[in-house]
Amino acid sequence: MSEDEKPRGKPVVKAKAKIPNAQSIRSPEFTPHGISAGRGSGLNRPSAPSALTAKQARKRRLMMIAGIVVAALAVSGGVAWWVTRPGPALEVTGKFASEPKVEIPTKLAPATSLKVTTPIKGTGRAIASGDTAYVSFVTYKWAKDKDDENSRVKSTSEKVSSTWEQQSQQPSGPRPLPIGSSGLKEIDKNLVGKTVGSRVVLQLPPSKDLSQLSPQQITDKDAVVFIMDIQAVVPKDPQPQGTAKKPDDKNLPKVEDKGAKEPKITIPDADAPGKLQVATLVEGTGPALAKGDDAIVNYVGKVWKSGDKFDSSWDNKQVANFPIGTGATIPGFDKGLTGAKVGSRVMLVLPPAEGYGKEGSPPKIKGTDTLVFVVDILAKIQK
Repeated sequence: MSEDEKPRGKPVVKAKAKIPNAQSIRSPEFTPHGISAGRGSGLNRPSAPSALTAKQARKRRLMMIAGIVVAALAVSGGVAWWVTRPGPALEVTGKFASEPKVEIPTKLAPATSLKVTTPIKGTGRAIASGDTAYVSFVTYKWAKDKDDENSRVKSTSEKVSSTWEQQSQQPSGPRPLPIGSSGLKEIDKNLVGKTVGSRVVLQLPPSKDLSQLSPQQITDKDAVVFIMDIQAVVPKDPQPQGTAKKPDDKNLPKVEDKGAKEPKITIPDADAPGKLQVATLVEGTGPALAKGDDAIVNYVGKVWKSGDKFDSSWDNKQVANFPIGTGATIPGFDKGLTGAKVGSRVMLVLPPAEGYGKEGSPPKIKGTDTLVFVVDILAKIQK
């Protein structure tokens, strides 16, 4: 090599480069030639156009969000319902004045405190202390199950009595219940203010008073369920409620009003009429009695000829309850009281055929006696 061919200046430093082993190169650091534009890389290739417009895409996103929200609400609502779901409850169903269907769940603990509900609310007269309520009722005893001590709640129930069922000692139908002197303080107190036409359900905790209802079936450890239908109410000192009227026939007996006491009847010195006579002395403002109704009345009866009194609800200190227009009473009562309004006072003069007939009603009434009745219509049983 000639001198002119030799390089001048500082000697050239040879570059030293550390080339990594191909196995130690991670994919983001090294891309072999020809793969960068390959399928699936997304590089060096224009993106495919979307089939949705911007508006449609936004709508799809909103629908997805709404779906997520609905699903979340459904889940949270289901959890809330499970946590707050209602427990077992006593159920009373059925029509008023008919025996109700009563379901007392075995998982429902017997009452430890008083609970009163009114599943049916009537619009009739309200009960006051001292009134007599006419009620149909069914009674259940309710006790903890002694045979299953390991269960958290276990109870048994049994029907004790029902006025809807024929009893051996008395017929079915509503019973008079004197409010304030029934012997059951909780019942007396909680029926005050309730109205005719109502169904009242009383869940009563165990007590000695309740055990007196049926000592052979109810103990002082049993709770009791009373379901009562209030079908009529009579005040303590009942009187006619309406407009006073004077009979047109002067040959009929005279009746003197004595307020809540028995009226005074004066029979004229004349022959008794041969046909049924009906005279309205006070016209009431209540509903009219129809065939099949049960009327609650005060009454007094006298024999025309002798003037002797043979019967009186005032003397008996107990109003009477009987059906109208069904043949359950003497004919004159059915004919004379049908159509009369509650609150009325009606005088009936009954010849023998409209009274007790040829046989009479010994020893006080002969088969030839004409009878005089004064009847106060106090209420009718609501059905």
